[in-house]
Amino acid sequence: MNEKILVLVGMPGAGKSLCVDYLTAMGMPSVYFGGLIIDEVKRRGLEVNEPNERSVREEIRAKEGKGAYATRILIKIDKLLAEGHKNIVADGLYSWSEYKIFKDRFDGDAVMIAIAAPRHMRHQRLANRPVRPFSEAEATSREYAEIEQSEKGGPIANADYTIINDSTQEHLFGQLDKVLKEVGINPETK
Repeated sequence: MNEKILVLVGMPGAGKSLCVDYLTAMGMPSVYFGGLIIDEVKRRGLEVNEPNERSVREEIRAKEGKGAYATRILIKIDKLLAEGHKNIVADGLYSWSEYKIFKDRFDGDAVMIAIAAPRHMRHQRLANRPVRPFSEAEATSREYAEIEQSEKGGPIANADYTIINDSTQEHLFGQLDKVLKEVGINPETK
């Protein structure tokens, strides 16, 4: 397989969405784990908010296993690969089970990239984001749920690369460009 699946993992507010926007601007298609949750919340006629997202996320994982969202997102990735896309961004992997599914399926072609930032910076970003802003309590609740219920610490700790987002966007994108070059993707041509 010559394709690379760039799998982004990180706590809320770390900067995953900025990285996705940067990569999609290069022409890479993306799939969004959280979008599966939001779509299901809306399908059920519920308000899109932290408690409803958590309830749906945990219910589906309880019924289908901790790797449920990886299994669901692979359908979208397979479609993109069948359309001839060489590099795909998978935004927001949550669990250790999902991590293992990607590594088992794609081996070294699934490149795990952890995006990290200090907690106070993440909380400030979450409070100030224009879509679905979080209060301090909501941010903390989401973090705890992702660590305790979704096994998120394992994929972050075992990522192939870790990018620290505690400075400018240019610095963040520069680090991402270095990762792309290391895995054989030319940032200028995707």
